[in-house]
Amino acid sequence: MGRVAVLLLLMLLAACGATPQALPRYGSLDMEPRPSPNHGGRRPQYVILHHTTNSSAEQALATLTHPASQVSAHYLIGRDGRIYYLVDELRRAWHAGDSYWAGNRDLNSASIGIELDNTGEEPFADAQIDALIVLLRDITTRWRMPPQNVLGHGDVAPGRKTDPSALFPWRRLAQAGFGLWCEPPYPQVPPGVDDGLLLAALGYDISRPAVAISAFRRHWVGREDDSAPLSAEERGLLGCLIRQR
Repeated sequence: MGRVAVLLLLMLLAACGATPQALPRYGSLDMEPRPSPNHGGRRPQYVILHHTTNSSAEQALATLTHPASQVSAHYLIGRDGRIYYLVDELRRAWHAGDSYWAGNRDLNSASIGIELDNTGEEPFADAQIDALIVLLRDITTRWRMPPQNVLGHGDVAPGRKTDPSALFPWRRLAQAGFGLWCEPPYPQVPPGVDDGLLLAALGYDISRPAVAISAFRRHWVGREDDSAPLSAEERGLLGCLIRQR
């Protein structure tokens, strides 16, 4: 085929649109494939942060990459700031499990999971948080993700998960533009507004109010496993956070 003919063929293809890719076959039903080009990859809406509970990145990688473990994440960040890429962002990594946030009951299908190499009982290393901020900037820019959609595993699975721990620097992350944060003084919330309604408005599953309160305090107050009724100041904090959503 001559050069002119090749150019004409390329122009024709550009005008008509690219040939759709063949469809993968699922199941054994007899059907006629008619692939359409009108589709795109699913877009992640959230980032969910975890801590590994391991003492080294290599230990965490051994778990996150072993077929028998049935757990994974899209990324792991070591204490030294090294970023490991484990799962294609367009694929559903197994990191959130049974989860809920703001009406979404399957965060695995709607999120990117980031594991932080940390035992859960130690401060998070500066180099690690610096790398996390750079990675979050890259992810949220590419996927046009709002900053309030950066959450902790304990937020989307309260009572079942508690990571990242109360030592995680959410305030520092918010100052870099990721997640929600409010500084006092907080606005007063009318006394007739139920605590559960405030927690639900932020996004929490309130089927078990005590664990939702505990998860809220871990993230925004920095206290672990405290499910006492919300104080007036905490209700004001909730109200401030809700206004930022």
